[in-house]
Amino acid sequence: MKKFLLLVICVMILVPLIWVLTYRFEGTAPEITADLPSLYLKDGVALSLDIQDTGTGLREVHVRLVQQETEKTLLKKDYAGGSVFNPFSGEIPKEDRFVIPVETGRHGLSDGDALLHVQVTDQSWRGWNRGNMAEQQISVTIDTQPPKIEILSRQHNVERGGSGLVIYRLFETDVKSGVQVGDRFFPGNSGMFDETDIHAAFFALDHTQGPGTQLWVTAEDGAGNTTRKGFYHYIRDRGFKSDVLRISDTFLGMTMPDFHLGDRESQFEKTDNPLLEKFLVVNTELRDANVNKVLSVPADTVPQVLWQGRFERMAGATRAGFGDHRTYTYNGKEIGQSRHMGIDLASTAMTPVGAANAGRVVMAEPVGIFGNTVIIDHGFGLASLYAHLSNVMVSVGDTVHKGAVIGNTGMTGLAAGDHLHFSMIVHNVFVNPLEWWDPNWIENNVTAKIKAVREGKS
Repeated sequence: MKKFLLLVICVMILVPLIWVLTYRFEGTAPEITADLPSLYLKDGVALSLDIQDTGTGLREVHVRLVQQETEKTLLKKDYAGGSVFNPFSGEIPKEDRFVIPVETGRHGLSDGDALLHVQVTDQSWRGWNRGNMAEQQISVTIDTQPPKIEILSRQHNVERGGSGLVIYRLFETDVKSGVQVGDRFFPGNSGMFDETDIHAAFFALDHTQGPGTQLWVTAEDGAGNTTRKGFYHYIRDRGFKSDVLRISDTFLGMTMPDFHLGDRESQFEKTDNPLLEKFLVVNTELRDANVNKVLSVPADTVPQVLWQGRFERMAGATRAGFGDHRTYTYNGKEIGQSRHMGIDLASTAMTPVGAANAGRVVMAEPVGIFGNTVIIDHGFGLASLYAHLSNVMVSVGDTVHKGAVIGNTGMTGLAAGDHLHFSMIVHNVFVNPLEWWDPNWIENNVTAKIKAVREGKS
């Protein structure tokens, strides 16, 4: 009986003791989750830090910013815990969260490489009661200075609906830069010159932007520091022709069957004039979607000048101009409006269409109101568009030279007769093709600028 009681007492003592020792000597290190918005640091940046220890709980967290021989503590916090003699005393936190401002200027650190060091220990008795340790080091770059811009091109004369070119130098790498025109951004790139610090950006004013439009070069580095730099420019105003297009039943019967609008087809059939109702949708909703689609394509560009000299114009009569404001009527009643963002050229039916200049094909497919469409990238976001083609003779990825036949004129899409709709695009803006057909305009506004910078005469 005494032996049994002794055994029971030993079990009652040893089991809790073994459990306590196993718990207090656990060997799992804490977990660290550190997040920075960028690996570039400047005043205003904050480190988001989550720490946890599901075992014995947190003992200490220490966050330091180290640069060469300089070390600055950003955060140090100790957590009260149990002792060897009273291991269950106090409520030991298992997790914590911090948002730590990284104020590099206040700490006297200079721009350059640095190391963000996070160290967390727990309440384990391992290591002579020093606990398990978790560490995380993040290599960062302190960058508090905005990028510097030097404008190299001098004259920038541009008109409503026209194009321009700015050439500038950047004094650091890893910088997003370009030209801001109102609320539109036109990206700049190196690649036009051997010097990689020289960048160029084609920009444009759309048909609504005239004198008074704000223009500047902008640059943003990896840390989010931004710079704006104005440049000399003169904006010429101009007007656009207005035209009235009379929509006939013959035109509707010829064009509308080519458009398939899914479930909406049955809705048109319930109306008094199904073809007219369908035209109203095609000329508004589908037109907007198709325009957005073709304007997104020149984003597939290369930072190279693929073209040379003036852009060629297909021989034939001009049937509609750039920027023409169109009013559509049916039986004498206005039914809609649109803006014609290209030039229509008509010759004999099925006339071969040549590439206006050298480049690479980035679109070759049917696009709604444009019909069979080809878009050629000429580099730096400059592109030419050919629409209403009866057939297409090139594929996406093809490299074409100036004059290479890419298809034939036609009347696919929303076209009343056989013709070529030709557009020029700068990034995502339609621009006046007349400029790009004019060798004097190209010389004065593009090639002379490039030559002056190359010769150091800017």
